[in-house]
Amino acid sequence: MQRVTWEDVARARERIAPHANRTPVLTSSGIDRACGARVQFKCENLQKTGSFKFRGALNAVAALSPEERARGVCAHSSGNHAQALALAASIHGIPAYLVMPEDASIIKRQATAAYGGQISLCLPTHKGRAEAARRIAADTGATPIGAHNDPQVIAGQGTALAEMIDDVGDLDLVLVPVGGGGLLAGTLIAAARWAPRARVIGCEPAGADDAYRSLQEGRRITEFTPRTIADGLRTPLGENPFAILRDLVDRIVLVSESEIVDALRLVWERMKILIEPSSAVAVAPLLGGQLDVVGRRVGVILSGGNVDLSGCLSGLDTRARRADAERRGTG
Repeated sequence: MQRVTWEDVARARERIAPHANRTPVLTSSGIDRACGARVQFKCENLQKTGSFKFRGALNAVAALSPEERARGVCAHSSGNHAQALALAASIHGIPAYLVMPEDASIIKRQATAAYGGQISLCLPTHKGRAEAARRIAADTGATPIGAHNDPQVIAGQGTALAEMIDDVGDLDLVLVPVGGGGLLAGTLIAAARWAPRARVIGCEPAGADDAYRSLQEGRRITEFTPRTIADGLRTPLGENPFAILRDLVDRIVLVSESEIVDALRLVWERMKILIEPSSAVAVAPLLGGQLDVVGRRVGVILSGGNVDLSGCLSGLDTRARRADAERRGTG
């Protein structure tokens, strides 16, 4: 366990300030009425690369020594960390070697390549990803930067809550999605300093509940088969995040797949912003009755907005072509 402190988060804020977006905090009167709370949404879906991951990746790259940076960086990721590390590396003018599973979203693969990442595909298992990343690190000499376990990544993720507290003041509850645990761990460290009264709640799909079970059993569970549409939360809980969660998190709540979809639809329809299923996992407990939020000030970190819209757009394209053909036929 490598200790991460609030001072690390403060330094991360200084490092990333020239390049990261200070994302807005939005509200919705309709969602407030639906859950009886006053909810503040930190919109990391509007962060560069479309997720909070850019904060941690940028901080980790900036914290490297010049010699380490010169060798490039590498990681394995299903998409959001890959995009973030590719852009962070590009900003510093260094190569980024990214291992992505074969079943990764084509949209995320294309975006990673567009940011300059050099992509290698691997088997869609955590073991396959980790082994491929180790081989590339050995072959290239690149510095590995993990999506969840790296202390500088964790510190960078904590900057989202630090900004939020600056903007909205005290909160009673903070809801954060948890997969590998980097965002939740960073949020816990930031909250202990800047929002000490707030209860920080991890939100996890019931179909990928390794963080919940790890805390219940007192040991980190790494072997499991995730079954969730929240693809960003399918990664096992990291070693450093597990230690931080064990000491600081209030609790983990689980949400079903149908609750994730309901929350996703609500945000899309009421707030008119695009979030991905992983973000909706932190919205779902507001609506499902898992938490008593009535009358409370609640902060929700919307972790990302990288959604593959090809199916929806394909349907619209078909309808548009049909309408054009009908118009020409009657013109």
